[in-house]
Amino acid sequence: MNIILESKNIFKSYHSNKKLKLEVLKDISLSVEKNKVSVIVGASGAGKSTLLHILSGLDRPDSGEVFFESENIFKYSDEKLAHFRNKNIGFVFQFHHLLPEFTAAENVAIPKLASGVKLNEALKYAEELLELVGIYDRRDHKPAELSGGEQQRVAVARALVNDPKIIFADEPTGNLDSKNSESIHQLILRLRDEYKKTFVIVTHNPELMQLADRIFEIKDGRLTK
Repeated sequence: MNIILESKNIFKSYHSNKKLKLEVLKDISLSVEKNKVSVIVGASGAGKSTLLHILSGLDRPDSGEVFFESENIFKYSDEKLAHFRNKNIGFVFQFHHLLPEFTAAENVAIPKLASGVKLNEALKYAEELLELVGIYDRRDHKPAELSGGEQQRVAVARALVNDPKIIFADEPTGNLDSKNSESIHQLILRLRDEYKKTFVIVTHNPELMQLADRIFEIKDGRLTK
């Protein structure tokens, strides 16, 4: 088994307005296999998104470790952790977070620009990715001119632009109808099979669960066995 990501004994809690301590994650240890689709499922409020944010380095745990290719990412400074994410991690969220004033191609190119690539080169690569995800003809359209499914394809292309080793997705089809959801599912499988991408996905979608190579279920902040 080729493990790319591993968490060990992750605990995370938040304090409410009444100073009550709410334990969200309790001793979470799991392994993510390279070139596979791993899915995290569970009821609303179970801690799925919190776990995704910690596994991807967007948030730090109270205690515990996350190893990416055998290196503990929480030993990094905030600056180094941000650099690590930009280089190695792609993100797709339920709400696309596309910038409304920019075209599809410009939205995809932004992470490339942030890593120091020149505009023309970044846009050229962005257009290649939009062709890969099937919406090259919409490259000059702004988000308001795109359907929900098209916007999510732009978000997937943006997640791919720095050639990440792992892509995290939080309810990537949560706002889509069944037809658009199915097209995104097939795109994820194609990226896994043809481009050897690794996915960790939080979802309630039963069809996406069926396509997963591995399912992790969280209940009351713990992984069920």
